[in-house]
Amino acid sequence: MKCYCVVDFHQPLQRLEQPLPDVQGAEVLLKVRAAGVCHSDIHLWEGGYDLGQGKRLSLKDRGVKLPLTLGHETVGAVEKAGPQAKDVHPGRNYLVYPWIGCGACPACAAGRENHCTAPQSLGVYRPGGYAEYLRVPDARYLIDIGDLDPATVAPYACSGLTTYSALRQIGPEIYRDHPIVIFGAGGLGLMAIEILHALGGKGAIVVDLDPAKRKAALDAGALAAIDGAAADAAQQIVKANGGKPLQAAVDLVGAPATTGAAFDTLIKGGKLVIVGLFGGASSWSLALIPMKAVSIIGSYVGNLQELRELMALVREGKVKPIPVKTYPLDEADAVLASLVAGKVVGRAVLTP
Repeated sequence: MKCYCVVDFHQPLQRLEQPLPDVQGAEVLLKVRAAGVCHSDIHLWEGGYDLGQGKRLSLKDRGVKLPLTLGHETVGAVEKAGPQAKDVHPGRNYLVYPWIGCGACPACAAGRENHCTAPQSLGVYRPGGYAEYLRVPDARYLIDIGDLDPATVAPYACSGLTTYSALRQIGPEIYRDHPIVIFGAGGLGLMAIEILHALGGKGAIVVDLDPAKRKAALDAGALAAIDGAAADAAQQIVKANGGKPLQAAVDLVGAPATTGAAFDTLIKGGKLVIVGLFGGASSWSLALIPMKAVSIIGSYVGNLQELRELMALVREGKVKPIPVKTYPLDEADAVLASLVAGKVVGRAVLTP
């Protein structure tokens, strides 16, 4: 089968021919219908994360092995299933939960595989969806999407799930009564606006450097869209909230400038949920954290139950699809390069 892989970090993806995987036990082989191109794929392509202060986290040191087939936002049709795979039907389309754990640690036992310290995530530690076929280790990671469009559904496995989980950590008692500020209007930001609306949220004030992405946020229903590069960006955010500090912020970028601005705009006792992995180090004064009584929460993707909950909202028509543009699998490297350059509005999806 054909797949597109990171063979060397920072080098173009290469097309490789791999044997068609066989299945056993509860495994399922899917013919890939759609594979989202996510910003996290950039970090995998780069080989690590900027930790700030001259430090870097190496994915190679964390057990990521090359060649690596990218892709953790995947929808596929069942091609073959192992004898113990339950409730799967040949030819039917399924969304894949990719954040698979070891299955033996306390986090996995509690249903929080996304917090596993020995993860086996698809597209990170196991081959992902930038391929013609994908082997899923257990049928329980599959969610039937019925007649929904695979290309619009695929991003829910990461951008949708990540923002849904982040909003849950803010809590309905906040987001239903108060606007929140969202930093980043890429695929995750647009998804956050739609999911917030589906959850009965008051609305979002969105911050981004790119005018095209700010327009996309306004088109999606954002209360305001603010240029993060403006010298008075923090003041504009507060002004958009009627002159009052914000109750909560979701930082989908995770850079010093965005976390700093988010911190500055929060009310005493507010919540800051950091999702983005752009990198760098915080410049906050430690004394201000208890003085403001701010809750700073790191949020990493989401668990399988949360993805099921999100897909129930999608099937009910409560979450509108974000803008998606599809590309042939053979354009995987070019699409990833466009994402690196910041040229993708909404979500890019490969369709083998």
